Amino acid sequence: MQRRAQRDQRAKRLTRVLVGAAALPVMLVAAGCSSDSGSDDGKDKAAQKTAASKSASPTPTVAPAAYAKLPEPCRTLSKKTLEDLVPKADSGKEGASSDTATRGSCSWDSLDDNGVKGSQFRWLSVSMLRFESDQTRGAADKLARDYYMKQLQDAQTAEGAQGVKTTPTSGTGDEAAVVSYDLKKKEGTFKQQTVVARVENVVVTVDYNGAGLAGDKTPDAGDLAKSAQKAAKEAVSAVTAANSGAGKGGSASGSPSADASSGASASDSSSSSQAESPSGSRSKSPSSSAVKKS
Repeated sequence: MQRRAQRDQRAKRLTRVLVGAAALPVMLVAAGCSSDSGSDDGKDKAAQKTAASKSASPTPTVAPAAYAKLPEPCRTLSKKTLEDLVPKADSGKEGASSDTATRGSCSWDSLDDNGVKGSQFRWLSVSMLRFESDQTRGAADKLARDYYMKQLQDAQTAEGAQGVKTTPTSGTGDEAAVVSYDLKKKEGTFKQQTVVARVENVVVTVDYNGAGLAGDKTPDAGDLAKSAQKAAKEAVSAVTAANSGAGKGGSASGSPSADASSGASASDSSSSSQAESPSGSRSKSPSSSAVKKS
């Protein structure tokens, strides 16, 4: 009996050991799953934290354009200046534009006919191009400066230009230069002056040329250059005045300078640095019918 009781106790102990051994792998698997789940949760939380950090970082921005509008192009110059530069001109001829806040131009021509003594011809053009800041292309003033340099290069390499001379000039916007050269045409020798100026995000181009026709004397290039620079200063002042009621990048209000009181009204394009010269031809000749032969 005693031996039988001992055998029964050993059998019970063996059963408990076997049951415990069978339960151990289940516990290990459960523990492993729990550990892996924790690792994945940690990775997810780290990824979420990184994404949140990136989304919280500020997106780089470019400074807004300083000037938001342009003055009426045919009102950029004073009546007195027009009388001095193009004394026989009628009202200015406004250039076509689909967006007058971006591009504008106006031109005047004058033929002072002195009969058998010959004639004096003058042609004047004022063009303006305004740039907006762009997240991809950059700040407006930088785009304007790129275009300013392009305008100078175009003037210096004008077809048929002879004796090209470029002179920086001060007191006209942020930077300015005058390009002078001669153009030989069938009517005579034309003295061409092109002033290119930049003020903030606007580029102003003034083209002025003169010629003595039908035997009249050729005008002095230095005098024409001074007149062109005077016109450029007035045009730049008109741009500033047109935006005098606006802050940086704000909506602008105001009007051209007080003495800019002649001509018609406003003129095209987008603010692309690939825009063509707003003034078109750098030099204009009088029509043959307008020139009286001696």
